[in-house]
Amino acid sequence: MGNSLGGAVAQQLTMLAPERVASLVLVSSAGFGKEVALPLRLLSAPVLGRFMATHTTTSSARMAERMLFANPKLATASRVEHAIAIARQPGTAEVVWETAQALATLRGGVRREWREALSTSVAAAGKPTLVLWGDRDRILPARQLEEARRLLPHASSHLIEGVGHMPQIERPDEFATLVLDFLASVDRANQPRKPRRNPSMPTDL
Repeated sequence: MGNSLGGAVAQQLTMLAPERVASLVLVSSAGFGKEVALPLRLLSAPVLGRFMATHTTTSSARMAERMLFANPKLATASRVEHAIAIARQPGTAEVVWETAQALATLRGGVRREWREALSTSVAAAGKPTLVLWGDRDRILPARQLEEARRLLPHASSHLIEGVGHMPQIERPDEFATLVLDFLASVDRANQPRKPRRNPSMPTDL
């Protein structure tokens, strides 16, 4: 299960070690379209991107938090402080910048070759998959759900209304119900079938 870049990580694991993956839940996942929010595209710029990654301010963290949600009240002061604390951990800025360099371009958005490698491998693996998206996502537009449906025809999908990039936070009860129902269906499908009894055979043998 992965949200945003975490969804791409889950797909990458499926590509590299499919035997370790029983099912996938992809939440507003990277990998299904080139469109991505402008601040993330700017991170891929050689000079500007490195500067942005290494100079997280309260204002930039607040803006990033607000972009995650349809409801601006969820971009609380504590979330902003937490984001700043993570950004200032040793090595975080370098990893963020290197990841942006590897996966995106300033003009073209998310790299096509990377997206195609992921989707082709995940489709071939055929693992039970649930794709969820918020219809007001400002990081990865909700229209990318249609591309996910095209690339992964075996997957179940659901568009959650009135939420942004993190439906697990904005609509936790609905999100949990969708995911738990999906996982229960996977468990049922994986249960061994009981052998059918031949009605002509005596039951007291």
